Amino acid sequence: MYCRQCGKHVSEKAEFCPGCGFRPLKSDQFCQSCGTETATQQEMCVKCGVRLQQTGREYYAGFWIRGVAHIIDGVILTIPIFILVAILSAVLVGIAMNDPYSTQTEALVNLLSFIQFIVLFLFCAFYYAIFHTSKWQATPGKKMVGIKVTDKNGNRISFLKAFWRAIAIWFSGLIFYIGFIIAAFTDKKQALHDFMANTHVIRSK
Repeated sequence: MYCRQCGKHVSEKAEFCPGCGFRPLKSDQFCQSCGTETATQQEMCVKCGVRLQQTGREYYAGFWIRGVAHIIDGVILTIPIFILVAILSAVLVGIAMNDPYSTQTEALVNLLSFIQFIVLFLFCAFYYAIFHTSKWQATPGKKMVGIKVTDKNGNRISFLKAFWRAIAIWFSGLIFYIGFIIAAFTDKKQALHDFMANTHVIRSK
């Protein structure tokens, strides 16, 4: 990464640039990705094509706006999940009713219940991964509130990274959703799954 104040190369973890003492993304004179000079209020680097980052906590999407987006996505997912659950549950009931007292039936029902969980989990993971790698870089919920997911340089993330981030959301929900809550207190408003996938959620408008 390059310091946007002086253009010197700095560590991605550096809080301050050793060359000028500024926060690496505090200014707007150089591209953070390639070090090319940029103009005031320029939004994209014409050399490497990355979205130019501007610091300030207002650049990153906060806890509450992300929460609203999450609720919207939850509502959107409700219908297809309900349909999937209904179909898979019908299969389970049909098998159980065929021979309800059989040990083999019990084992098969348990196996299919586990498969049902995996199917629903993967369905949600693909939902987030596909939308986060689309031209929106956002799920419908995030799009509605004007935020999107990027890598550390403000670029669109790969499908693999997006899929891993979607899986990591499960970890954020453990222990009273503490992984989500920390987004309200971290410097770049990152939740646990953002740290795990090295991503940011920023305002797109």
